[in-house]
Amino acid sequence: MFFDAFLTHISTLFIRWGKLAWFFSLFSVLCWQTAWGQGKSFKDDMAERTRACTACHGEQGRAGPDGYYPRLAGKPAGYLFNQLKNFQEGKRHYNLMSRLVDPLSDKYLQEIAQYFADLKLPYPPPTMPPQRASAKVLKLGKQLALEGDLERGLPACMACHGPLLTGVQPYVPGLLGLPLDYLNAQLGAWQTHQRKAREPDCMKEVVAKLQSEDLVAVATWLSTQNMPKDSAPASKVSTPLKAPWQCGSAPVLSKLQP
Repeated sequence: MFFDAFLTHISTLFIRWGKLAWFFSLFSVLCWQTAWGQGKSFKDDMAERTRACTACHGEQGRAGPDGYYPRLAGKPAGYLFNQLKNFQEGKRHYNLMSRLVDPLSDKYLQEIAQYFADLKLPYPPPTMPPQRASAKVLKLGKQLALEGDLERGLPACMACHGPLLTGVQPYVPGLLGLPLDYLNAQLGAWQTHQRKAREPDCMKEVVAKLQSEDLVAVATWLSTQNMPKDSAPASKVSTPLKAPWQCGSAPVLSKLQP
């Protein structure tokens, strides 16, 4: 009877978020007190402070195991900071992330972003082998990623995301090393306006020119590609975007680099 009552109480806490937050806070305090009583200490560094991040995004931000929590390690710090701000400001929607970053200052968000950006870790092989996709889909995806579509005025993915598709410092992420489910989910979020960026929102404009089959094709091709030996983001833009394309979250894309 006591156990049934306990389960009912916990269910109520899950329904009422405020009480759930209180429950987890109390649980954390109890765990801390237990560890302290046993003489254990916690190292006060970013690796410990970002445990809430790596619980979903994998150890050292290598990516979560389910295909939906992307890699953080090695991504450009400016990009990571922008995404944290986007969750704060409602441009991206995921309740757990929004609640996590909502009380944090810009300075602390920048520290988190820089910590993960500085982690230079090897990438695993792609989770989507090319043999599982049709040749037609892969051909279309490769064309869109590397060449774009001149008739539709569509730039190639590599025009923004770097010649090796590994990103560009300091604001543009790489597109390789990401699972198919994550790529599909994010492109779908752009398509349905669930994901936004600072205006002018270049990704919104790109996705508006694509059909659903295009999104699937480019996501599929990207997810089958191996990371190059040098997986670091490019240090600068090789060729600026041509007018009228501009990107509010990465203004360097449309400016000449020194």
